[in-house]
Amino acid sequence: MTPPQLLLLTSALLLSHTLFPFASATSNEAYPPTYGLDQPWTPPADDLVPVRREVYGGGRIIDISHRYHPDMPSWESPDGLGHFLWLAKSIKKGELANNSEMKLPTHTGTHVDAPGHVFDHYFDAGFDVDTLDLDVLNESSMVMHFLSMFQEKNITAEVMKTLNIPKGVRRVLFRTLNTDRGLMYKKAFDTSYVGFMKDGAQWLVDNTDIKLVGVDYLSVAAFDDLLPSHYVFLEGREIILVEGLKLDGAEAGIYSVHCLPLRLVGAEGSPIRCILIKP
Repeated sequence: MTPPQLLLLTSALLLSHTLFPFASATSNEAYPPTYGLDQPWTPPADDLVPVRREVYGGGRIIDISHRYHPDMPSWESPDGLGHFLWLAKSIKKGELANNSEMKLPTHTGTHVDAPGHVFDHYFDAGFDVDTLDLDVLNESSMVMHFLSMFQEKNITAEVMKTLNIPKGVRRVLFRTLNTDRGLMYKKAFDTSYVGFMKDGAQWLVDNTDIKLVGVDYLSVAAFDDLLPSHYVFLEGREIILVEGLKLDGAEAGIYSVHCLPLRLVGAEGSPIRCILIKP
């Protein structure tokens, strides 16, 4: 790492430590033992209890994707996502293997937006999720916790100025009041979520080097400024939006961020698995 890069990472880390409180990450140490490829590990018959983890590698890897289930919120739905997964073929019914099928909107849960989401000429030209830059979706990122005085506010130009994000920072995940309110754990869609207003989006585009914007509810844009904010972010085709992140278990600081959308040709959005890795 060169001295300028080191200085940038140090400045960003100090900024996040100074402005924003930490949230504690909880680890789960119930890992299966190491095994060789020729001898797969089989749990005892009385220990068939699956372990669902939020952190891996002793707390070094943090999963910031939400689990998909029928009661998770879905855009403008009071009843959640609903039934989206079913067992099309079943061993119990005599099939050779279990095979599930699913049907859900591409902007469900933790997901990514492509430029064709709000620009029809980009959609027609083929700017889908398969064209998104994986270099932007996989590298160092600063996780921002902006709480306290900003809790009741959408992300305006005024708020962005106060954050003092250093030049050179290219990826920022915004933890907002959405996380504190647990909105991604509530079935009914909530229009009062915190998001970007148009002027906040424009300030970010004009005054920072950010190319990945991550937020903790289903839309990066505030409900009252829905399309204008999306237009600002996606018009230049350089900024990637990751929405519906699970940031309640992540501390403010510097991480490697890794987000991989499905290669859905023709789709303007995709579910995404997103993780943070501590340095």
